[in-house]
Amino acid sequence: MNDRRKHARVLVLGGGPDSERQVSIESANAIHQGCLDGGLDSTLLIIDHPTIDEVRAWDADVIFPALHGRFGEGGALQSMLEATKKVFVGSRSKASRFAMDKMATKLVSSRCGVLTPPACVFDPNDAQSPEDAICPFDLPVVIKPVADGSSVGLHICKTRQGWTDAIKAVGEDLSSNPNRVYMIERMVKGRELTVSVLGQSDGALEALPIVEIAPVDGVYDFNAKYARNDTVYTVNPDLADEVASAIQNDALRVCIALGVEHLGRVDFLLGDDGQWAMLEVNTMPGFTATSLLPKAAAHTGMPMHELCAHLVRCAIGSKTNPKTPAATQAT
Repeated sequence: MNDRRKHARVLVLGGGPDSERQVSIESANAIHQGCLDGGLDSTLLIIDHPTIDEVRAWDADVIFPALHGRFGEGGALQSMLEATKKVFVGSRSKASRFAMDKMATKLVSSRCGVLTPPACVFDPNDAQSPEDAICPFDLPVVIKPVADGSSVGLHICKTRQGWTDAIKAVGEDLSSNPNRVYMIERMVKGRELTVSVLGQSDGALEALPIVEIAPVDGVYDFNAKYARNDTVYTVNPDLADEVASAIQNDALRVCIALGVEHLGRVDFLLGDDGQWAMLEVNTMPGFTATSLLPKAAAHTGMPMHELCAHLVRCAIGSKTNPKTPAATQAT
């Protein structure tokens, strides 16, 4: 490792204007500490909605934007970093915008042959009243925002009453968040799995071990992710080798098709019939105490400080030697 990489000045960003601000701050604190433990000159900056002049004034060798949500993860901040010629960890603006839009991600997934549950955009004002609204799919279905993460605004509709209640809740939410767009997705019953991907020095993407998520009440919502401690996470769960390998390959195919760089996470559901379906892609996964990418990386022998230093090296390397991502797997 040359001196430039070893002593890179890293500016870790947390916060942002989106609904996942507090989760972002927790991730940023963990990354900042990881960078320090990895021997990097790291500074933590909590932001809201910076101007282009503020972004231009950030003085660091590498920006690590640990933001979650539409602005910080969905391409807007990435466009500003590109415009000011900053070196940063994570995907470029185009891939970030596609991955933040769950419907666009589904189109990309389908085009590269990776199955994903049927879905459509949802407008609660289509019906005169919630009681009159007709669900386009057979129940159960999931209603969720098209461009938010951390299960913000997630509704599981298993009954007609649940469907009606969800429409009312979405209508109330849209009154205060008029720019939020919702979608309806056919619910897949089965095991919740996630595959993290990690960039390598040669530009390739590596699929890390699968992590299975088992929330105690069966719903992996915001509380199960961040507020409770009874969700069970299993790295390398009991899956047939060929199934695990195929799911990892599908994660890589989707990420490569989207143009994901350095890191990402692809969520799947493995149905009771043995078929799996891609749900969504995250281009800046969480780095909190319960986050999944650090768990998978640690399982391969890469603790948090090495993971953070590795991602900083990836950012510097992609600036000096950009390459089209290839694919490999870790076990």
